[in-house]
Amino acid sequence: QVQLVESGGGLVQAGDSLRLSCAASGRTFSSSAMAWFRQAPGKEREFVAGISWRSAGDTYYADSVKGRFTISRDNAKNTVDLQMNSLKPEDTAVYSCAATRPLGGLTMASGGYNYWGQGTQVTVSS
Repeated sequence: QVQLVESGGGLVQAGDSLRLSCAASGRTFSSSAMAWFRQAPGKEREFVAGISWRSAGDTYYADSVKGRFTISRDNAKNTVDLQMNSLKPEDTAVYSCAATRPLGGLTMASGGYNYWGQGTQVTVSS
């Protein structure tokens, strides 16, 4: 059974940092693009950051987090992390990791991902 489990969320103050981690199990995800999405109350789910499966590890970020967030993956551990620095109250949301099918391309569209975690809450107070 394929499973993605996020961890690392919590309550922090503006300007603080958090590191989210997503552990995948059930199969290897070394050939899958991985991404983080978030959904704030009353808003639609939005793409945050993604990383391809290719050896170059191409990454892509939403403009709202560029320069503050960094996505990385460890294929040996089947994990993908999201380092979040300089957090702002508007970053408050449930953060979920997602994975494509094997050889799936990196995309900002949530429909391009086949596997999803349950999400972890990130709350940033002002």
